[in-house]
Amino acid sequence: MSSILIALIPALCWGMVGIISTKMGGNAGQQTLGISVGALLLGIGVTLFYVIPQNIHVDGHIWIVGLLSGLFWSVGMFGQLNSFTDLGVSIGLPLSTAGQIVTNALLGASLLGEWQTRSVWLFGSISIILVALGAVLISASPHNNNKSNSKQNPKSFKHGLIFLVISTVGYMLYFIFPNLLVKVGFISSQIRDANNGINYMTAIVTPQAIGQVIGAVLILLVLKKHHTIFKIETAKNVLTGIDWATGNLLMFISAANVLVGQAMATTLSQMGVVVGTFGGIYLLHEKKTHDQMVKILIGTLLMIGGGVLMSNLETIGSWISL
Repeated sequence: MSSILIALIPALCWGMVGIISTKMGGNAGQQTLGISVGALLLGIGVTLFYVIPQNIHVDGHIWIVGLLSGLFWSVGMFGQLNSFTDLGVSIGLPLSTAGQIVTNALLGASLLGEWQTRSVWLFGSISIILVALGAVLISASPHNNNKSNSKQNPKSFKHGLIFLVISTVGYMLYFIFPNLLVKVGFISSQIRDANNGINYMTAIVTPQAIGQVIGAVLILLVLKKHHTIFKIETAKNVLTGIDWATGNLLMFISAANVLVGQAMATTLSQMGVVVGTFGGIYLLHEKKTHDQMVKILIGTLLMIGGGVLMSNLETIGSWISL
């Protein structure tokens, strides 16, 4: 049970990211860099006060995994921010969330071999569908707005979908890369499994954060917004980064834990959409129509149901044999 509770903390942290970043202000580039710097500060703290004192194994392979994972995150963030520009957040966010849930959970189940029986596959697939559908309903815009967004600018809509695919691939690689390299033997399973995965995942957080900072700076250069780097908004969003990085660390620890796994950890982490939506309504005073509130309530129930189902896959699989 404690493993599941830890796996749910990223949903709380990531659900608060949008709320905190909105309060802190700044453009997308400043927020991305601020988040990356916050992640780096937390990573350095984890290294100084946990990794080094515990004499946790850190070598060149660990650095390669972390750096590349961080760079992949930057690609995901770059694609996501651009998809929001073309599609709008109300359409882009649920599609992005649903894409991450489906790709990460299915890759964890198939490529990493986390789901072994047909009953686990059946109920795991049902839980993914419930969570993904719930995410779409929660973030849905008013019915008329969806029509106008897709019909007014078909070219922009197409560009948004292309960036969304780029984002999904980037986030997919960022999520799965640390465990995938264990699967192919680049990182030994002994290193990954030590202390229920905590040692491995705490070892890569600093290299990963450095990769994120490098990627974020490259994004600002590509967007020709490098002149906005040294602004107060970037510094303020370091707090957003510490919140995000806390969720990131616990998500990866959960993914490495054999009692949780990649599929369950990533699916539960995406339930932050619920936190973000209700936080936006009650803390940021965002206005929602009656139609949206109905969808939000239905979507919340679907996501909770999917999360509960995902958290109990092994138990259900042992009860029902197909």
